[in-house]
Amino acid sequence: MQAVRAQQGDTVDLIAYRHYGDSTMVEAILEANPGLAKHGTHLPHGLQVKLPERTVTPKRGVNLWD
Repeated sequence: MQAVRAQQGDTVDLIAYRHYGDSTMVEAILEANPGLAKHGTHLPHGLQVKLPERTVTPKRGVNLWD
């Protein structure tokens, strides 16, 4: 399991997007970091956040033209 430090103004969604490329892992990040939600929307600068391995496959968008 990797870990990162929150940057100024980071949210869990932003960390998930930066690391995984989408926000499908937000719930997994919250489960891997008990008490993370108590910090509110914006995480304190320098807070260590554990990043679990991807368990959710992002859904592909609809392609209107094949």
